[in-house]
Amino acid sequence: MNTIKKERNSDYIKPISYLIDLGVINGSIFLFETFITDTYLFSIYISFLWIIISFKNNFYDVQRYTRVLQIVTLILVQFVFYGLILYAFIGFFKQPYISRLALGNYFLFVLAVISFLKFLLYFVLNKYRSKQLGNYRNVVVIGNTEKTRQLIYIFNKKLDYGYKFKKQFTLEEEDFSLQKCFKFIIENDIDEIYTSVAELSNKQINRIIDFADNNLKELKFIPDNKDIYSKKLKYEYYDYIPILSLRRIPIQEPVNKAVKRIFDILISLFIVVFILSWLIPILGLLIVIESKGPIFFRQDRPGIKEKGFGCYKFRSMAINSTTEKSASRNDARVTRIGRFIRKTSIDELPQFFNVLFGHMSVVGPRPHLWKQNEMYGTTISKYMVRYFVKPGITGLAQIKGYRGEIETKEDIINRTKYDIFYIENWSLLMDLNIIIQTAVNIFKGEDKAY
Repeated sequence: MNTIKKERNSDYIKPISYLIDLGVINGSIFLFETFITDTYLFSIYISFLWIIISFKNNFYDVQRYTRVLQIVTLILVQFVFYGLILYAFIGFFKQPYISRLALGNYFLFVLAVISFLKFLLYFVLNKYRSKQLGNYRNVVVIGNTEKTRQLIYIFNKKLDYGYKFKKQFTLEEEDFSLQKCFKFIIENDIDEIYTSVAELSNKQINRIIDFADNNLKELKFIPDNKDIYSKKLKYEYYDYIPILSLRRIPIQEPVNKAVKRIFDILISLFIVVFILSWLIPILGLLIVIESKGPIFFRQDRPGIKEKGFGCYKFRSMAINSTTEKSASRNDARVTRIGRFIRKTSIDELPQFFNVLFGHMSVVGPRPHLWKQNEMYGTTISKYMVRYFVKPGITGLAQIKGYRGEIETKEDIINRTKYDIFYIENWSLLMDLNIIIQTAVNIFKGEDKAY
């Protein structure tokens, strides 16, 4: 399963928009600096509250199918609250000498610039997609109902949405089979699957769900009265067609992604500066004295969207030719110093460099060997869901006892279940809890740390 996956450049649009808008609201202060005496306090105040109201207002949640009227509404709501917090600054920080007129001019200027930039980005992206230059998604539709036909019409007519309609599969076809659909989806690098469940049995729906999960495809339903409604789903509208998204991944939300990334960088910098800076020379000397070879061991592992990356560890084994075999209890390849650093999980510390490089997160599903990936990707249901997010140094499965060697099928099934639970229920508080529990387990000692 070591396949190359397309990068989603649209993932960068929202974080960049945040940075540009923060630059505007802060840079504009200096055009009207006569109205404020404490520039730095004002800058911190408006930046923090801008982020808060943006998050609550979903100001940056503009999708490829969002309508102009929705953007106008977002701007109006955002700036009503922004205007309130601007004038609240006067009373909250006791600033009676601030010119209300200058503050109003600042507000109108920021409103005009950010509105212009937001619409400019919206129309530029629409034009870019309509020319099919990029930022598009390959899609297929399963089913033949009035709503699926309307959706296909939208895909083909509204090119600015950025969807490339590839094929419709109908149950009326003589040679129709889900296996045929799945083969086409894989061979044609389809990103999203749309299906109306009106024509499908529950068994077929479950097969499609399992396929999408195991092959990292986004699955969306055109709603009807099936019991699919009992799941936690997200409504979206393409023009006037309601669409249901099956799986919501909190970490993929732009604000959450930014928060998690900042958290990862801060934790990693602390470990690198205050621990690895002195540990690497000491441990490196001990490793080299006992066994000739490099201090670090670098192994290619599958990361987010199955994109390979070099995963670093302190070398804990003598140089050997069986690097694609995971360590087992009383493994003869493990050195004496290696046995100690594996037992205490010190061998994993260089992965904080991987976190800084953006390949990994501090918390997430553990990266497996490619050989394990190929084996479990086809035999363990929903195993591939773990590749919707970055792999982690530690994870929920690890603190629940499913770390290290996979000895039975139950080990990998339970590990996958915990990984999926983490992905679908992520929060920063959960990350903190996992990190603390990991530290506790290291000091307590773990049976499978070998």
